Amino acid sequence: MTQNILLVDDEEGIRKVLDIALTDRGFQVHSASDAHEALALFDTLHPPIVITDIKMPGMDGIALLRELKKRDADTEVIMITGHGDMDLAIQSLKYNATDYIAKPIDDNLLEVSLKRACERIHLRTQLREYTENLERLVEEKTHRLIHAERLAAMGETTAGLAHAIKNITGGLKGGVFVVEKGLSLNNRDYLTQGWRMVRDNVTRIEQLSLDLLDIAKPGMPRLEPTDPRDPLQAVYELICARAEQNNIRLRLACAQELPMVEMEADSIYRCLLNIVSNALDACIENDHCSEPLIDIGVTACADGIEYHVKDNCGGICEAVREKLFKAFITTKGSRGTGIGLMLSRKIVDMHQGSIQVTSQQGQGSAFAIRLPLTQKSRSQQKND
Repeated sequence: MTQNILLVDDEEGIRKVLDIALTDRGFQVHSASDAHEALALFDTLHPPIVITDIKMPGMDGIALLRELKKRDADTEVIMITGHGDMDLAIQSLKYNATDYIAKPIDDNLLEVSLKRACERIHLRTQLREYTENLERLVEEKTHRLIHAERLAAMGETTAGLAHAIKNITGGLKGGVFVVEKGLSLNNRDYLTQGWRMVRDNVTRIEQLSLDLLDIAKPGMPRLEPTDPRDPLQAVYELICARAEQNNIRLRLACAQELPMVEMEADSIYRCLLNIVSNALDACIENDHCSEPLIDIGVTACADGIEYHVKDNCGGICEAVREKLFKAFITTKGSRGTGIGLMLSRKIVDMHQGSIQVTSQQGQGSAFAIRLPLTQKSRSQQKND
């Protein structure tokens, strides 16, 4: 393919000789007698190669070289030097000239310089094509990987959800069986027991549905300045009666003076309720704890406030603790859905907070939730 080349020299004789030599080599030659005319042609033609004399009246070849590199750093510029211009030739290489040839111009040296310029252009083109192909390949592979990961996550989620629903369905069937047994035997105890089983599993279905809706809820929380004691107090009042029925001591300790916190109070309430309910279930199920106790409270910390929920029953093994906040991981056996703690983690993350758990089997578990006083904007988060 014919390649444009721009030839710049104030001597017409040199331009004619070089025009013939370059045309014979297959180049489309465009000539200019000074740097200003050369820049005008360059802006129109964008030739990949420029051959220019170093010494010219007005703007010299060095100044032209620097201006060409500003407009297109990839332009290959070959400098023509006269005797005594060696310092200028070396200086031109510092400004990324491709090569220099001395007057009178040797045809073989011109051939070598042109070959070097063309090779650099070819290599740069290959590198650009390779980079573009590599970027396209990486993008395609990334899309495939994301698609595969989404399918795997969907399969894992579906399997976990199916398992949770199966457990609830099994509980409902068991309750129905006991109710039917009570009806056939006219046994009130069976009827009461079966009805309780049905009622509890209907509650689990409702809770599962609410949790799934909350997990799928998009966007940021609706923040309002809130007394951080309010959601915890609401959880305490809800759980207190059940704790008392099971002879579990529920102790509430809130700092007297706490700053207002930007939060979505209903979401933080759900988060705390999940964690406190888990602690209550752990105490109910543990027969070895003589004096079951659950401590809940909220205090000020360096950068905000901290909720804590601590029980002295049961405990979580290390293997379960490492994946505690993942989907469908539960310590409640067939009674748990494994969604509550995952939802709690999501709520805390949405509030730009942190949640930590420490636990030791036989001694209980402790959850700590830290929330900042104010929320950063999304742009601030990206800058951080």
